[in-house]
Amino acid sequence: MNLNDSSPEDRRRQGVFAALPRVLAVCVAASVVIGFGDGSAGWKGALEFLVESICGALTGLAAARWIVPPSWFDQPWRVAPLIAALVTPPVAAIVVIRQVLTHQGSASWSVVLGVLPSVFVVSLVLSALSLLVRRQPAQTHAAPQDAPPPKFLARLPDKLRGGEIYAVEAEDHYLRLHTSLGQDLILMRLGDAIVELEGLEGAQTHRSWWVAKAAIASAERQDGRATLTLKDGAEVPVSRGFARTLRAAGWF
Repeated sequence: MNLNDSSPEDRRRQGVFAALPRVLAVCVAASVVIGFGDGSAGWKGALEFLVESICGALTGLAAARWIVPPSWFDQPWRVAPLIAALVTPPVAAIVVIRQVLTHQGSASWSVVLGVLPSVFVVSLVLSALSLLVRRQPAQTHAAPQDAPPPKFLARLPDKLRGGEIYAVEAEDHYLRLHTSLGQDLILMRLGDAIVELEGLEGAQTHRSWWVAKAAIASAERQDGRATLTLKDGAEVPVSRGFARTLRAAGWF
């Protein structure tokens, strides 16, 4: 078993930057609704909310990458409250400072306690919306012929070297490697593995699975859920949130 762990900072930054446009779009949309939904806040209210929500969004993205367990992201009801709780203190501080400067008052515990509940609720709603919009499977793509091999191949245990990778399955902190030469475990995050699997055509089919497209032997759909069967006989679930994208890409 190879216990070599990798979670490089540049991989994590890529994940943050990839999510940033989607999260900022949610902030802008919410700001427009807040500012002009009832006609009372106007541009000033929309701009204030936009600044505060962007600060919260950046905090939330950092929390999502470095604090929230990757296996939680298929269950927004678990992730959204945690991110909202982490986002609330810094955003509440910004709101309190704005109120003090605008009204030329002084900060007090009563002001802080009055702000916290509303900030948490708004953060919870925006976090949930961002997570629901997020539900797209991470995909990897076949490399050109002259491209170097995928970095992930260097992580294969000796007994699996030279084999065809069928799938990567998350098991707690480990990954189970399904290959044409058998199975083994390595210590690594699935999200980091998917980044290093670029160069092999495949996709995340479930919060715990990445599958090589060439490894699929058959696919079936029962009770509204799709299941992929690999060349080694392993059955792989397909999340409802990922099914539409994968079906459109011709996976099943």
